[in-house]
Amino acid sequence: MPSTVIDHYEYDEVSKNLLITFVTGMVYCYKDVPIPIYKLFKGSISKGRYFNYHIKDKFQFEKLND
Repeated sequence: MPSTVIDHYEYDEVSKNLLITFVTGMVYCYKDVPIPIYKLFKGSISKGRYFNYHIKDKFQFEKLND
Protein backbone atom coordinates (compact mmCIF):
# COMPACT_ATOMS: atom_id res chain seq x y z
CA MET A 1 0.00 0.00 0.00
CA PRO A 2 1.50 3.38 -0.95
CA SER A 3 2.12 5.83 1.86
CA THR A 4 0.31 9.15 1.94
CA VAL A 5 3.28 10.69 3.76
CA ILE A 6 6.43 8.98 2.46
CA ASP A 7 7.20 9.01 -1.24
CA HIS A 8 10.25 6.75 -1.14
CA TYR A 9 13.21 5.75 0.98
CA GLU A 10 16.72 4.30 0.72
CA TYR A 11 18.86 2.61 3.33
CA ASP A 12 22.63 2.15 3.43
CA GLU A 13 23.56 -0.84 5.60
CA VAL A 14 27.18 0.28 5.92
CA SER A 15 26.53 3.83 7.17
CA LYS A 16 23.11 2.91 8.64
CA ASN A 17 21.67 6.06 7.09
CA LEU A 18 18.01 6.07 6.12
CA LEU A 19 17.07 8.62 3.46
CA ILE A 20 13.38 9.43 3.38
CA THR A 21 11.71 11.53 0.71
CA PHE A 22 8.31 12.76 1.81
CA VAL A 23 5.43 13.45 -0.57
CA THR A 24 6.10 17.16 0.01
CA GLY A 25 9.48 16.69 -1.70
CA MET A 26 11.46 17.19 1.51
CA VAL A 27 14.40 14.81 1.94
CA TYR A 28 15.85 13.86 5.31
CA CYS A 29 18.73 11.59 6.28
CA TYR A 30 18.24 9.74 9.57
CA LYS A 31 21.57 8.60 11.00
CA ASP A 32 22.61 5.38 12.74
CA VAL A 33 19.29 3.62 12.18
CA PRO A 34 19.80 -0.04 13.17
CA ILE A 35 19.13 -2.64 10.49
CA PRO A 36 16.26 -4.26 12.50
CA ILE A 37 14.48 -0.88 12.73
CA TYR A 38 14.88 -0.40 8.98
CA LYS A 39 13.59 -3.90 8.22
CA LEU A 40 10.51 -3.35 10.39
CA PHE A 41 9.96 0.03 8.69
CA LYS A 42 10.31 -1.58 5.26
CA GLY A 43 7.85 -4.34 6.17
CA SER A 44 5.29 -2.14 7.89
CA ILE A 45 1.85 -1.67 6.40
CA SER A 46 1.79 2.00 7.40
CA LYS A 47 5.22 3.50 6.79
CA GLY A 48 4.08 6.90 8.05
CA ARG A 49 2.80 5.51 11.32
CA TYR A 50 5.91 3.37 11.87
CA PHE A 51 8.10 6.39 11.07
CA ASN A 52 6.24 8.58 13.57
CA TYR A 53 6.48 6.06 16.41
CA HIS A 54 9.90 4.50 15.86
CA ILE A 55 12.13 6.84 13.82
CA LYS A 56 11.01 10.46 14.09
CA ASP A 57 12.58 12.16 17.12
CA LYS A 58 14.51 8.94 17.91
CA PHE A 59 17.51 9.43 15.62
CA GLN A 60 19.67 12.37 14.63
CA PHE A 61 18.73 13.67 11.22
CA GLU A 62 19.81 16.10 8.57
CA LYS A 63 17.54 17.95 6.18
CA LEU A 64 19.06 17.55 2.71
CA ASN A 65 17.08 20.15 0.79
CA ASP A 66 15.16 23.38 1.32
